[in-house]
Amino acid sequence: MNIFKDEVILITGGTGSFGKKLAKIVLDEYSPAKVIIYSRDELKQFEMSQEFEQYKNIRYFIGDVRDKERLMRAFAGVDYVVHAAALKQVPAMEYNPTEAIKTNINGAMNIIEKALDKGVKKVVALSTDKACNPINLYGATKLCSDKLFVAANSYAGLSGTRFSVVRYGNVVGSRGSVVPFFQKKKSDGILPITDPEMTRFWITLEQGVRFVINAFERMKGGELFVPKIPSMNIMDLAKAIAPDCKTSIVGIRPGEKLHEVMISEDDARNTKELDDCYVIQPAFHWWDANNHAEGKNVQKDFRYSSDLNPELLKVDELREIIKNL
Repeated sequence: MNIFKDEVILITGGTGSFGKKLAKIVLDEYSPAKVIIYSRDELKQFEMSQEFEQYKNIRYFIGDVRDKERLMRAFAGVDYVVHAAALKQVPAMEYNPTEAIKTNINGAMNIIEKALDKGVKKVVALSTDKACNPINLYGATKLCSDKLFVAANSYAGLSGTRFSVVRYGNVVGSRGSVVPFFQKKKSDGILPITDPEMTRFWITLEQGVRFVINAFERMKGGELFVPKIPSMNIMDLAKAIAPDCKTSIVGIRPGEKLHEVMISEDDARNTKELDDCYVIQPAFHWWDANNHAEGKNVQKDFRYSSDLNPELLKVDELREIIKNL
């Protein structure tokens, strides 16, 4: 099934790590009519245009998801939207909460309204493990965003537009993540560790992109997809990257958790398990209980967290993944 063949796909936040990888895979493998990159930074767009100069069916829109009028213009003729734009650095969002609200919540509302106005077929929004039982402002804004996209199916009406959400954990090697940070600190001989017991979910960029593409193919509209992915311990990651370095415990930063959760016990009541993922179903009257009938209900006390995850990567496995980035 080639859902994107001869279709127009718009990616918000398209110059980020995820957006660039998605654009390349879609352009190389799915024969789209056009891919539109929508983002704020003209320098990143210029750099991406040089990197992608061999592709003739890619376009660049400078714009902010906060700007309704610009989105209205960008969404003209668009069939599918991947909403990847967000302000996501936890410490920065703790200090600048209003900016996170404007982009992550108000921006989500703008995407929904313009997708409905322009008759977009499907929208998949990217979420984060920090949106489950959030303790930081970033996670709270993404939880609001998730709820908005799920509820948008309630008033899509005759437009037929469908909205779903994909939630996963840390992306290996993405900008601002722990792997490039540790690699940079390796030359100092000391790696700063927040807490030796800290765990995180672990997914590669390509895995994340292909999971999102797969969500477009099987979404009904309203569900939240969570991939089955491994976890890692921060000390094991330090050993994999810099086995000869000493470590220094610096403490957890404001807004950080010791372990991340992607599905809570409260979500379990509406969660089905499929071969490669979990599907959190919306608790709305319009949801057909037979959707994703191939899945089975999880146990009532089910919790999908990075510390309880049965798949924990070993040091050698982490080293091999990092080497292949």
